[in-house]
Amino acid sequence: MKQRFYLDTSVFGGVFDREFDEFSLQLFERIKLGKITCMYSELVETELVKAPKRVRNYFTDLPKQSMEKVDITNDVLSLATKYIDEGVVGETSFDDCIHIATATIYRVDILVSWSRNFGISIL
Repeated sequence: MKQRFYLDTSVFGGVFDREFDEFSLQLFERIKLGKITCMYSELVETELVKAPKRVRNYFTDLPKQSMEKVDITNDVLSLATKYIDEGVVGETSFDDCIHIATATIYRVDILVSWSRNFGISIL
């Protein structure tokens, strides 16, 4: 069965970032080959609006058969709120919690995020 990876917005920009490009390109090669389904949410699309054009183009040029958009449901928002309220995550944004909750609710195999503060996070 093909693995399902939820990618937050940082991963798409990682292709153009010297710190993360090697890992990003390897990951996207597996997505392009159809070995991994790239799960993403409308939040990713919203955040990509502010990204440089080359990042937006990279996202839109990925093969549609390897991509799966998931909705941010009330369950996702409720879980993201609980993560904040219960202190499950450290200092982070609510949007980060939405990414984490989305990956949890949709039971993805792996959540991928790149961060200058924390490096590469694969959960």
